[in-house]
Amino acid sequence: MALSFFVKHTVCALLLSVAGSWLMAATPTGSPNQLQRVLAATELRVCIWPDYYGITYRNPRTRQLNGIDIDIANELGKELGVRVRFIDSAFPLLVDNLLGDKCDIAMHAVGVTPARTAVLAFTQPYLRSDIVAITTANNTAITTWADLDKPTRVIAVQAGTVMEPVMQRALKQATLLVVKPPMQRENEVESGRADAFMTDYPYSQRMLDMTTWARVVASPQVFHLTDYAYALAPGDRSLLDRVDRFMATINSDGRLRKFAVKYRLDPILIPAADRRKPAQTGG
Repeated sequence: MALSFFVKHTVCALLLSVAGSWLMAATPTGSPNQLQRVLAATELRVCIWPDYYGITYRNPRTRQLNGIDIDIANELGKELGVRVRFIDSAFPLLVDNLLGDKCDIAMHAVGVTPARTAVLAFTQPYLRSDIVAITTANNTAITTWADLDKPTRVIAVQAGTVMEPVMQRALKQATLLVVKPPMQRENEVESGRADAFMTDYPYSQRMLDMTTWARVVASPQVFHLTDYAYALAPGDRSLLDRVDRFMATINSDGRLRKFAVKYRLDPILIPAADRRKPAQTGG
């Protein structure tokens, strides 16, 4: 009698265990992790901002993508043994695209900010840039950084970028103009409707390379350093940890520096020893 009860009890326990395992497999907690999903799909979906010069830039004439993060993403794809599919995005769409599973990772030098870290997960940073101003070469009203925050000035920033909240706090007298359409901030400055627009080191290089009218105005001291990294949806860390290991590898073997030098971004490449230290911001 006791043996029969023991057998029945054991069988029931096994059935419950199997059922529990099946239910777990049918729920998100038992589903493949993010890295396994990428490997199973043999595809890494990478969100990019195709207007980011030197980072993830689509040449308007050839329609080809180039930039440090294009090269790094392709190298990551080779490392994982998967194809890379680039998905056009933009900073205002960053959170929605990641949380909405439109892409597995955003690789377009995403500025690490408190607002973003509250809703997204980030890899270790690899670039660090200050904010600079772009004005016209013939604008005699703005010759130094101190000329920016004056009562009659109009300073443009692109919506969704690091520069928007920073300049909202920094400007006390000038008017802040937040623009959304691509190239509008450049058009506002070139036309004279705005005195300057704020950007980072990579984009300032685009303005100097591709226009004859742009002039960079930099702060005489550190204004607001921002670390750049790759962003993912929060939660499962399998893909994030794998990307961090990959970045550590290409840093140690010299590939990361080679890519940075190729796009003249080596001045803002974070030294390996500083990669885990937060940026020391000013302003």
